[in-house]
Amino acid sequence: MKRKDTTTDQTSLDKIFVSHIESVGFTVSDIERAIDFYTRILPFETISDTEIWGVEIENLSGVFEARIRVARLRLGDEIIELTEYLTPKGRLIPIDSRNNDRWFQHIAIVVSDLDKAYQILRRHKVTHSSNAPQTLPEYLGDAAGIKAFYFKDFDNHILELIEFPSGKGKQKWRESAKDRSKLFLGIDHTAIVIANTQKSLEFYRDTLQMKISGESENYGDEQEHLNNVRGARVKITSLQTANAGIGVELLEYLSPTDGKPFPQDSQANDLWHWQTSFAADEINDLARRKFDFISNGVVSFEGESMAFKKALLVRDADGHAVRIVKKATDEK
Repeated sequence: MKRKDTTTDQTSLDKIFVSHIESVGFTVSDIERAIDFYTRILPFETISDTEIWGVEIENLSGVFEARIRVARLRLGDEIIELTEYLTPKGRLIPIDSRNNDRWFQHIAIVVSDLDKAYQILRRHKVTHSSNAPQTLPEYLGDAAGIKAFYFKDFDNHILELIEFPSGKGKQKWRESAKDRSKLFLGIDHTAIVIANTQKSLEFYRDTLQMKISGESENYGDEQEHLNNVRGARVKITSLQTANAGIGVELLEYLSPTDGKPFPQDSQANDLWHWQTSFAADEINDLARRKFDFISNGVVSFEGESMAFKKALLVRDADGHAVRIVKKATDEK
């Protein structure tokens, strides 16, 4: 009789099927002020607001005695998650942060008319990161004609407005832009600064099975002033999940190469903490993988305190936090 091999297939453990990015989240200093900023100045809609504490959230966040308030906000079809640590408080974003430092992350908010959207930000005296909206030049090929502008919320999180020219961008943005009554359309992607594209692709493409949807190398006066980095030359790799939605954009600075690395002592309550949250059909076996864990393995939640039943939190090659969740509606 042939004996059945019950050992785990290592190849299967090296890949995770993630269906989509469920949300992009970050830590804020004052949840009330953050909700006001994102729903009054920007037209996000609050869909939940919950206070959570206990061993489960400690184990997921890696923060002892964590008591958090989490607000989930929607713009179009996409969701962001704002988290205030009521206890213990974390550190502020360093005042000398630059957009080529590797803790940089942002979300790109699609607008149908960037000039009109920019005027709204000006009326509310929002802090600039770019000195002005930029239109990328013709020599950049696939990126040519894209209009973009970086700005900051009150905690110095970087946000981007982006307008795609006719025929560019995802089909959903081209369709949405036809309704000129809609100015803010949704979130196209989250962008992260990385040290090495191939190393990052080992995680996002080879492990999470995202697909490359675009590549470009951006440089020139407009790119420098958009990123607020003199001499910026950026290798950009766009990635998409199987079910589309929010994408991930890898930003490798070919120059300048003096961006600071992710602080090794970072915690989830520090205000530079962002997390990209991926939904997966099955996550129980993920605790056995050789991830750089923030969480204490896979953490289960009872009731409706969180937007998911199970989750884990890990870091990618550069230190960016990635959360993988199994949503309550996916439970079998």
